[in-house]
Amino acid sequence: MVNVSGRIRSKRRIRWTGAAIVAVGVATAVVLGVVHHRSGDEPTAGVVAVGVTKGEVTLDVATTGTVRPATTRELSFAAGGTVEAIQVRAGTRVKAGQVLATVDDTEAAGDLADARANLGDAQERLGDAEGRAAAVTASATACAVTSTPARGHLTGVVPEPRAGAAACATRGFPGTGDDPILDARQAVNRAGQAVTKAQAALTGTVITAPIAGTVVSVSGSVGDTVSSGKTFLTLADTYDMQVEAEFPEADAGSLAVGQTGTITLADHDEALACTVVQVDPVGTSDGTLVRYGAVVSFTTPPSDLLVGQSAQVRVRVGTVTDVLRVPSTAVHDISGGSGTVLLRQGSTGTRRTVTVGLRGDQYTQVVDGLVAGDQVVRSW
Repeated sequence: MVNVSGRIRSKRRIRWTGAAIVAVGVATAVVLGVVHHRSGDEPTAGVVAVGVTKGEVTLDVATTGTVRPATTRELSFAAGGTVEAIQVRAGTRVKAGQVLATVDDTEAAGDLADARANLGDAQERLGDAEGRAAAVTASATACAVTSTPARGHLTGVVPEPRAGAAACATRGFPGTGDDPILDARQAVNRAGQAVTKAQAALTGTVITAPIAGTVVSVSGSVGDTVSSGKTFLTLADTYDMQVEAEFPEADAGSLAVGQTGTITLADHDEALACTVVQVDPVGTSDGTLVRYGAVVSFTTPPSDLLVGQSAQVRVRVGTVTDVLRVPSTAVHDISGGSGTVLLRQGSTGTRRTVTVGLRGDQYTQVVDGLVAGDQVVRSW
């Protein structure tokens, strides 16, 4: 029993001794850490460090937008009437020149027939006036010939009057009153304009597609009575789609027409190339943030784009190549074109002020303060 008790006391002493050693070790580490911190040295650079390299630095701005057609046409009938047929519905893709809808053309066709008849009458009256004028001119010429003295007669000798001279003396000459030819020509012009107008009205009983695209909306149905000039169909040029987006004020200042980027759609696996084609000069405010509108155009638009679908837009607003660069996370306290990096030297790090250029999404350009091959802490 004595031996057993001794062994138990021995094991307890071993356990207490081990715990004491661990406690001493922790305390020593804490003390060392405090001493190291109080020494004023920079933290050790044992974390991930990377070398300063040469390469490309890029800066993108991103936002969301909506797919819109580049061109939208509101189509209407040029003549009022009852809708007779509608060949399309919303979502129908059409070709240029394709018939989309028609109204009853009975009245318009009758107006055209009347206008053409009036034109024929006016042209006939013009022909009669020109015929009468020609006859009067011929008669006047004959009178002038009859009244001319014979050559070789002595002065003051009156020749014998020729046959018909008396009649000529009583007819007079044209141009002494209203011009019937001018009146007839004006009537023909007015009748011709009426025919052109009636023809346009008859043509306007049919709506045809001025461009290839997709029908966005139809605002009526067969049997409805429509007025001329009122929008009946809306056609969108879906073969030339764009994305309308709004950028925050801080990003919009970097945008410019001609910059390139990418558009990402939910139903497409790959990003699609695009170009900025418009930047609004005036922004809109929601009370807390000012945004500027921009339009980006697909370089090669897919054939299955949907009007109104959402899109992620990313535009490249800055690029420099073959420059010294470090990860953007390695540069702190950037102000006035300078910043601070933690330069690794052995097992410690030293703060160094550097001059920076373009601050990109992944890398920041270093203009001065570092050379290729220097080691800096990636993130600190």
